[in-house]
Amino acid sequence: MRVFNFSAGPSMLPLSVLEQAKAELTDFRGSGMSVMEISHRSDLYLEVAQCSELRLRKLLEIPDHYQILFLQGGATAQFAAVPLNLVEAQGRVAYVDTGIWSSKAIEEARRFTGEVIVAASSASTGYTRLPVEEEWKDFDGAGYLHYTSNETIGGLEFQSVPESAGIPLVCDMSSNLLSRPLDVSKFGLIYAGAQKNIGPSGITVVILREDLLKASASRAPRVLDYALQAQNGSMLNTPPTYPWYLLNLVLEWLEAQGGVHAMERENLRKSELLYRVIDQSSLFDNPMAQGSRSRMNIPFRIREASLTSMFLDEAREQGLVNLEGHRSVGGFRASLYNAMPFEGVELLASFLCDFDVRHG
Repeated sequence: MRVFNFSAGPSMLPLSVLEQAKAELTDFRGSGMSVMEISHRSDLYLEVAQCSELRLRKLLEIPDHYQILFLQGGATAQFAAVPLNLVEAQGRVAYVDTGIWSSKAIEEARRFTGEVIVAASSASTGYTRLPVEEEWKDFDGAGYLHYTSNETIGGLEFQSVPESAGIPLVCDMSSNLLSRPLDVSKFGLIYAGAQKNIGPSGITVVILREDLLKASASRAPRVLDYALQAQNGSMLNTPPTYPWYLLNLVLEWLEAQGGVHAMERENLRKSELLYRVIDQSSLFDNPMAQGSRSRMNIPFRIREASLTSMFLDEAREQGLVNLEGHRSVGGFRASLYNAMPFEGVELLASFLCDFDVRHG
């Protein structure tokens, strides 16, 4: 029986994508081989790679002067790759600190740059809201400004793009890329681990303005060097062929759903329903400030901690799984990525209401 999987990642994939992958598993397009068995340099596989790039470019309306790379190592590898490629060893960079993932990016940048400016931080509020404009520090002279558009653990999401004063804007969009329309031209670099909205774990998308390739630093290891990867079509070494294939199927599914505009409407509908139920509850609450709340990851707490195990057990009986909060914060968390159907959120909302009536 299929369940509604609210995991923050790896997350659920569209059922039709899984069914197509199953149908093609042992014989990909009449080749008599699985896509996992064919050469990444064969014409058959190169068509998959090219289609995925074209689909992503169309879905996000990515301008021609941006390169799209499909790499390994997840967003965590990009924490190092970004400073290694964009600034010199003694370079100055700026970061916005809004939670655990941006903090990890800051920590990694400090290993490879001369100075990291924390231009704004939510730490003083316990990461319950985004930094307001008057709290930002001057970051003039920085090689880039980095922020995390959605914090999966804390449940904070930027609702607009920060102003970077002409400095290249870099963004970790691992958990909300393709969940809404995006003006890519505002960014110097976007990166995203695929295992939220784009596909399975094991592949990472990097969208990079071409003029930044000229600044590629030789100190970057070859496998992390954006210029080398661009020159080699993301195939400097053997790429993660099966995750790349699945990513292409997810992009095809997104096209069939109506693209990112349709995804935004559906994601708003899902998140608004769940926040409304939580806010009206006498037993559950969400600690995030209005205007900072994530559409993708909704953490919530229960006022009677003794009921935690009961809630999770009863949820599983309803086919609602992976609602545990991150180990660093506890509580619960529902991740509402693109592949989560509205019916799953309706069932969760109904279960929350029922549990509230019985125990609130």
